[in-house]
Amino acid sequence: MAELTTRGRQHIKKSNFAYIDRSGEGHLPIHDESHVRNAMARWNQTDFENATAKESARKKILAAARKHNIEVSDDDKVARKVH
Repeated sequence: MAELTTRGRQHIKKSNFAYIDRSGEGHLPIHDESHVRNAMARWNQTDFENATAKESARKKILAAARKHNIEVSDDDKVARKVH
């Protein structure tokens, strides 16, 4: 996976991040296959403002995984609903 530069990150649409915090900063980019895989791995390590934001990010990651034909195991943490 290519590392995103600050400039590269600024060119990603907000809709291509799984999570946008209160200050408008995007977290967990999901614009391509390698970043979706990374978002899946890092989702449970990310600090979210609340459970609703975490669940929303989880759903966006799963949708991006389907779009990129990435198989998500039932054992993956991102596959389990946030309580």
